[in-house]
Formats: sequence, structure tokens, C-alpha cells
Amino acid sequence: MNLKDHIRGIPDFPKPGILFYDISTLLRHPAAWQETIDLLSAAIKQHKPDILAGIESRGFLTAAPLALKLGCGFLMVRKQGKLPGKTVRHTYKLEYGSDTVEIQDDAVVPGQRVVVLDDLLATGGTMRAAIELLRERGADVRAAAAIIELTFLKGRERLGDVPFTALVAYDE
Repeated sequence: MNLKDHIRGIPDFPKPGILFYDISTLLRHPAAWQETIDLLSAAIKQHKPDILAGIESRGFLTAAPLALKLGCGFLMVRKQGKLPGKTVRHTYKLEYGSDTVEIQDDAVVPGQRVVVLDDLLATGGTMRAAIELLRERGADVRAAAAIIELTFLKGRERLGDVPFTALVAYDE
């Protein structure tokens, strides 16, 4: 099955000049969604994760069912101010300004094996920030993965020593 057949491109969203890769069409197709989870599971299980970290918000859609399939935990990496209780944060630079991601203070324990997931890897800034935050908390970040990679933005390079898997790639 070609997963690209189930991913819709929406031009000029969220602003002019951007082509948004929409996975809602993939999620609606049971066989394509099952294939997606099966392929990610095969790629990730070799890293023996204790917990999967899903990046807000479409990364939740990927990581949560995958965690269930692999029999491991799931934690949320969210934008600042969206998680209840005590949180820890990591602020990172954007092209213009900065952004912050958070996890709950007790979301991960030192030494826990973690794989970070999102639906799409673009420039890699948010995924890199999530990796750094988890490592600051003592996590053993084993790998990262996404359904889609925009290879022309070279986000994989920002992930440093973390192995990365994507199921489909777009070169432009």
C-alpha cells in the first residue's frame, strides 16, 4: 500500500505558500491507518522503548495507539501552559523568536528508554527540543519517528545522534 495515496496536500494552509500534508484522510482509512501503525511498530520495537513521547498534537494520534500496540507507556510533549500539575520545560529558538515545550515533571524517570513521535518532521526544531527536554530529565532517547518527512527542510540533521524513521518522504 502506498501511504501517500492517503495523505492529502492542502495548499496555502495555514498561510499562503505553505503546502500542508493532512493525515486526516489517512486516519479515516482503516487499512491505511493499520498499515501505518504496523510499519511504525516494526521500525520502533527494535529500540525496546519503555515509553513513547508524542508531540502535540498530531503526534498524540501516532504515539498513543502505537504505545498500546507495543505494550509501553505514552507521554505528551505539549506547548507551554497546556499540561496540569508540575511541569518541566525546554525553550528553543525559532527562525524569529522562540517556543517552549513541556512535559509533566513525573512523565519520565531517569534511564527510561524513550522514542519520540510526531506526524511530520519539517525543520526538526520541535522534535529536537523534545529530545533535549527528555534527556535533561535523564531519559534514554533511543529514536524518533514520524509518518511524513519533508526532506528538503533537512530536519533529520537537527536530531543529531538520534536515529530517525519516516514512512513517507516529500522532496519539495
